[in-house]
Amino acid sequence: MTLGHWTSRSLVSRSPEVKRKMRIVAQRVTHASVTIGGKVKSEIGLGMMILLGIEEADTQEDVDWLCQKLTKLRIFGDENDSMNLDINQVGGSFLVVSQFTLHALTKKGNRPSFIRAARPDVAIPLYEQFLKHLAEISGREVQSGEFGAMMEVKLLNDGPVTILMDSKRKE
Repeated sequence: MTLGHWTSRSLVSRSPEVKRKMRIVAQRVTHASVTIGGKVKSEIGLGMMILLGIEEADTQEDVDWLCQKLTKLRIFGDENDSMNLDINQVGGSFLVVSQFTLHALTKKGNRPSFIRAARPDVAIPLYEQFLKHLAEISGREVQSGEFGAMMEVKLLNDGPVTILMDSKRKE
């Protein structure tokens, strides 16, 4: 006897391994910046703006997979304007901003819940590991926002090209 559709879906939705994942939004940009308290903290030209959402169950394995994927992601145009080039091939830069709201739950009511987002004692070390590892494997300087600060993020999305990635599903 096989599980019915409803039963198999309810089992999946209760599994913490399926729910927990580091999420990013990667946007190809011609320029991006982060301003805090009226002062520009970081800015880049051509490259990727990365919004990073961290959950309690995320680990170095999630950091490693996402950083590897980002450095090899072929989202920049070649001489035929086809997306065939990675960030190193175009001399691009990274700007990474921590964003707990990527884990917003909106199923009930109209006020989002952020209970899946990692607490600062878990999120800050992983955020810092992400920045360090991305710089190491890409060989590029990585600009960043400031964890927990109220930031103004400006960018010009090129394309627009926006990629959502999930470290547990590996997509």
